[in-house]
Amino acid sequence: MPDIPGRPFPQPSREPFSRQSVEKSSRLRGASVTESICPYCAVGCAQLVYTKGGKLIDIEGHPESPINEGTLCPKGANAFQLAVNPHRVTQVLYRAPYSDHWETRTLDWALDQIAQRVKTVRDADFTERNEEGRLLNAVRSIGTLGGATIDNEENYLIKKLFAGGLGVISIENQARI
Repeated sequence: MPDIPGRPFPQPSREPFSRQSVEKSSRLRGASVTESICPYCAVGCAQLVYTKGGKLIDIEGHPESPINEGTLCPKGANAFQLAVNPHRVTQVLYRAPYSDHWETRTLDWALDQIAQRVKTVRDADFTERNEEGRLLNAVRSIGTLGGATIDNEENYLIKKLFAGGLGVISIENQARI
């Protein structure tokens, strides 16, 4: 490079990158990492969930997982975008029968409604004994469907609640892929 009068000759950098590049860092630096499982199917792919300042900042496949070795299907790869989507519904919306609009309700209200409706249906259909007098304690008008990402302990508790507690016969889980 030619020497220009009145201008100091720039010193060559010891590193092959600029000061701006040196000052940049990964957006994941300083984030908390939580190991998790993808919620979409029975495969059970491992994910790494990154949070910073109490906010979700990224979700990616866990490279040390023997199941997925860091790869994710399209649904798993979009878990972050689904979680932070500004169009995602984050409150209870209720539309009364024959109504033309949605109303915002509290989560406590929704849970109470579910409990009341389950009890009403169970009370109306509960069969204690069959025609021969055999003990049934069964409800045939309610069913449950579990998810593939529920672990064995949670499945056990669901089975106990619905079968033993409520008498529900139809208990299914889609984890049989």
